[in-house]
Amino acid sequence: MKMDTQMSQVLRTRNATLPDAERVHALISAYSGDGTLLPRTLPEVCENIRDFVVLLDGGAIIGCGALHLYGTHLAEIRSITVSPAVQGKGGGGLLVKALLSEAKRHQVKCICLFTRKPEFFARQGFAVAQREDLPDKLYKDCHVCPRLHRCDEVAMVRGELPQFAILPQPANWLVRLQAAPTESNTL
Repeated sequence: MKMDTQMSQVLRTRNATLPDAERVHALISAYSGDGTLLPRTLPEVCENIRDFVVLLDGGAIIGCGALHLYGTHLAEIRSITVSPAVQGKGGGGLLVKALLSEAKRHQVKCICLFTRKPEFFARQGFAVAQREDLPDKLYKDCHVCPRLHRCDEVAMVRGELPQFAILPQPANWLVRLQAAPTESNTL
């Protein structure tokens, strides 16, 4: 009987550090050429490295994902990817779990994402949502996306949908998404 002398590595996650930025950038770049992920420049990855979690197989970084915070009402999972050679082995789920844990630590009520793989995220507890319910995300990224008018991504959320948005202009502007019931509109 032949024994396999190679032991498989256990996948694990950790918070990214600045020295990880080049590898994170390479992982994102590998999936941004075909439009799977939005492109991110290396300086942008460096600037936002604290948002990232990396997936490790032994000591090698084989995946990444980020949690972008809008406020306690909303955070977004973005730039989530796993190297093709190890897809289907649970790494994506580990990344999502780590990012959800980070959102919980920050007491975020709703986590959103935009994806072309809704089946995967549905298994992680996300539900399909309307884009219009996420104005923070639309304002931050969608208006500069090359696919703005031909977007094929599905908006998904986990948690309670925000009742307001925090948009950067004018400064400190809150936008209410739903009107409070009044006597005239409850009859």
